[in-house]
Amino acid sequence: MKRLLIILVAALALVSCGSKGNNKVRTVGADEIEYNVDRFYDLAILRYRVPDFENLSTQQKALVYYLSEAALWGRDILYDQNCRYNLRVRRTCEALYEALSRQPSVVSDEQFLLFEKYLKRVWFSNGIHHHYAEDKFLPECTEAWFRQACQENNIALTDELVRVMFDPTVLPKKVCQDADKDLLLASACNYYDGLTRAEAEAWYEQHKDTSAEPRWIGLNSKLIKRDGQIIERVFRAEGDGLYREALQHVVENLEKALEYAETDEQRLVLQKLIAFNRTGDLKTFNEYAIAWVRDLESRVDFVNGFTEVYGDPLGITGAWEAMVNFRDEVATDRTRTLSANAQWFEDNSPTDPKYKKKECRGVTAKVITAAILGGDCYPATPIGINLPNANWIRKNYGSKSVTIANLTEAYYLAAQGDGFNEEYYLSDEERELAKKYGALMSDVHVDLHECLGHGSGQLMPGVTKDNLKEHGSTLEEARADLFSLYYMADPKLVELGIVPDEEAYKTQYYHQLLNGAMTQLVRVEQGKNIEESHMRDRALIARWVLAHVDSVKPEAEIIVQDGKHYLRVNDYQGVRRLFGQLLAIVQEVVSTGDYERACQLVEDYAVKVDPDLHRELLARYQPLGIAPYKGFVNPVYQPVFDEQGKIKDVLIRYDEGYTEQHLRYSHDYSPLPDVND
Repeated sequence: MKRLLIILVAALALVSCGSKGNNKVRTVGADEIEYNVDRFYDLAILRYRVPDFENLSTQQKALVYYLSEAALWGRDILYDQNCRYNLRVRRTCEALYEALSRQPSVVSDEQFLLFEKYLKRVWFSNGIHHHYAEDKFLPECTEAWFRQACQENNIALTDELVRVMFDPTVLPKKVCQDADKDLLLASACNYYDGLTRAEAEAWYEQHKDTSAEPRWIGLNSKLIKRDGQIIERVFRAEGDGLYREALQHVVENLEKALEYAETDEQRLVLQKLIAFNRTGDLKTFNEYAIAWVRDLESRVDFVNGFTEVYGDPLGITGAWEAMVNFRDEVATDRTRTLSANAQWFEDNSPTDPKYKKKECRGVTAKVITAAILGGDCYPATPIGINLPNANWIRKNYGSKSVTIANLTEAYYLAAQGDGFNEEYYLSDEERELAKKYGALMSDVHVDLHECLGHGSGQLMPGVTKDNLKEHGSTLEEARADLFSLYYMADPKLVELGIVPDEEAYKTQYYHQLLNGAMTQLVRVEQGKNIEESHMRDRALIARWVLAHVDSVKPEAEIIVQDGKHYLRVNDYQGVRRLFGQLLAIVQEVVSTGDYERACQLVEDYAVKVDPDLHRELLARYQPLGIAPYKGFVNPVYQPVFDEQGKIKDVLIRYDEGYTEQHLRYSHDYSPLPDVND
């Protein structure tokens, strides 16, 4: 649950893109890469480069290659986790697309183009529900056209699948958080089958591990109710394991990667992960996570497996994700400085002393270069990650915190002159601050959030990650964001050389309040509430601050000028004090597991949308032509083998388009059956 999604709205994420990028062959060098690849609906597809890959050793390149193969083989798992119909929808649509795209008379047809957009969206979201808003999206082509096209091209189609695709009342939400509905029965995600929320929670309570080093029960399994009995299907490569067909390929490539491990520590990490994927044993997973935290010297690193729990309405089962990366040696110096001073930040936090860690252990932070993205990290991806998620491992062994430099670089280079700041910022003063400090302070915010925020504080005895239930992710992200916001204005950062002066933080304060209170709503469909945990986190922070300002001399306020709403900050240090007050509250809620108070905070500040303000913001946003969501295509790695079959080099290409990549992945890395029960 410790990840920072793409949130750099003004500086990076809300960027303008051309209609469709040039997909001619691009080899190496930033000047030769077309960063804008494709554009459809509210989505833009970017390309990222992998600087310094050519300078890795042959051993490191081979390691990256096989870890990348392991990353790609898990793709089908996430589709199935997101909804049990996703693989059938994707494969049916891909078969039809490939049949129709060979017919010149069809490819320019309006209905075909609408169908093509739908398929691209399915790829982007790893299924039929919006990757951020959780709502099901529908094809814009007509049902009649789709049925006829499938029939004429001999594509098998059932009425059930048509209803899943075209009927808005069937599986309308991937994760439903409506308080008046059963979270499991109303959610389309495929982590549970036939269980109510009460039944699932009772099962987890019955099987809870209360030992000093507890196993994360439910992390890698699906609960199924059959004939009144609850069955746990474990994700594993052996025996009757769920997703075994994909996990066998993951294991095969992890074993090949093992031959190229850089260090003994990394070799142990791979051995433990291979054993876990084979058996599904959660004690082995704990051993893997501890070994992974302790592997500090290897330059190449990776995430591979069932990790983040946002997709599970109960926040227990991990979605499959993968990322391969290597350390950016220069940029890592900044995060090392923060990590080295972790205890100072913990000791000086505005939170209650009893919720502070007496000893901050092993907060290992680095800046990385992403080499491949997979599963829940692809196409949309985090720009920072802090793992492992188990609090007892974090407390006893530490954690790894990373920020991903080449992805933020891609956002920055793809975004030039989009007009966002001109439309939504109040004055030239705020725009100049953003121009001068925006990119730097966005990076600093991610560093503080990931390196220190998630690793700060401690839970009280008997409290677990599950106490806050469906609000746990929102409150955890708010806690890390508030920690970051509070400290970026501290003179300590100037003293450490992290920021250049005591003015730089102001642009991030302005951006965070504006985004949380107003501009992130351009991602929300008219008439909908805020659903996604990170969006709720930002709304909670901004709205709470604006609701608690001084009534006579407000530290910050929303004003109306020329009929438009703007944010005005009158006292930046006053805003910092409010951030500190809210941080103390949120830390107490998290530390004590106070579910009722968590509900109150989220429901009061993080969910509802003012319809009039929403209409205004959307009307101002539409003429800018900016895609509010971004995703990526991966580079292509080509191994070169010697006469003995050993890798002697790996070449990298940047020439594959969005459609070409997803079709190739579906042909080459799709071992699961349509239905996985």
